[in-house]
Amino acid sequence: MNLARLDLNLVVALRALLEERNVTRAGQRVGLSQPAMSAALARLRRHFDDALLDRVGGHYELTALGQVLLDRTSTAYDVLERLFSSQADFDPARENREFKLVASDYAVAVFGAELARVVHEEAPGIRLRFTQTPPTVVDDTATLLSATDGLLMPHGIISGFPATHLYDDHWVLLVAADHPDVDDRLTRRDLARLPWVTYQRTYDAPAVRQLGMLGIEPRVEVSVDSFQLLPLMIAGTRRIALIQARLARLLAPVAAVRLMEPPYEAVPLREALWWHPVHTHDAAHIWLRDMAARVGARLPPAPGE
Repeated sequence: MNLARLDLNLVVALRALLEERNVTRAGQRVGLSQPAMSAALARLRRHFDDALLDRVGGHYELTALGQVLLDRTSTAYDVLERLFSSQADFDPARENREFKLVASDYAVAVFGAELARVVHEEAPGIRLRFTQTPPTVVDDTATLLSATDGLLMPHGIISGFPATHLYDDHWVLLVAADHPDVDDRLTRRDLARLPWVTYQRTYDAPAVRQLGMLGIEPRVEVSVDSFQLLPLMIAGTRRIALIQARLARLLAPVAAVRLMEPPYEAVPLREALWWHPVHTHDAAHIWLRDMAARVGARLPPAPGE
């Protein structure tokens, strides 16, 4: 494949055609006449040797290849857009743009809220958009990073991409304030016998991974996709959960729970901002990373440190 021979404008046309599934609407979306968009579709069909859009009754449906290209084209478009919007200079006080950051609700609550406050003070034209970390982040990190401005995630989960350290945290255990079977400390036996609440998919939850290294298989009763829901799932029950100490401090007034130290040496949590190498030398991204590092360094110590 010789990229020099390709017309990259076809990426714009391809995305519009696959998403709209209608030549006229696709042309209106990108500012092309119906004949011009039909010509673009013909070129794309010749390139891929596939119809891409098949007429079924009074409408079009994507072919099997068209369905495959739907997500890939969106990602490629985002990469090209970010590539050609790179800047040699960046004046945060005068710029007007949006940064998209992927993060768990934990990272947004503990770090993102403060980052947004400081960014608004220093760069009122800058907008931050936080989106939830998808379960596929480990399996498709490159694709995720290529379509965003950064990923907030602890070290030890992904690797092979540039990152800057933000702050440290540690894990604590949650139990109900009136838990009938727990006194002033937890034992490893408690971890094995009590029911658990975990974050996201049971098999790759932080609690499950850490307990697995101890030879303990937790009995997971509830799994949620939000760290902030953990206290609500613990209060008034016999369940137990693993949660970050900084978030536990923020959520202390939310539910009647107790924080307890794990009966083992828990793996430390070192939060970082990860990005795609295409952003490394971009002035806007350098500013964003420097800002994030400054905000992280100013956070107060985690409880118990």
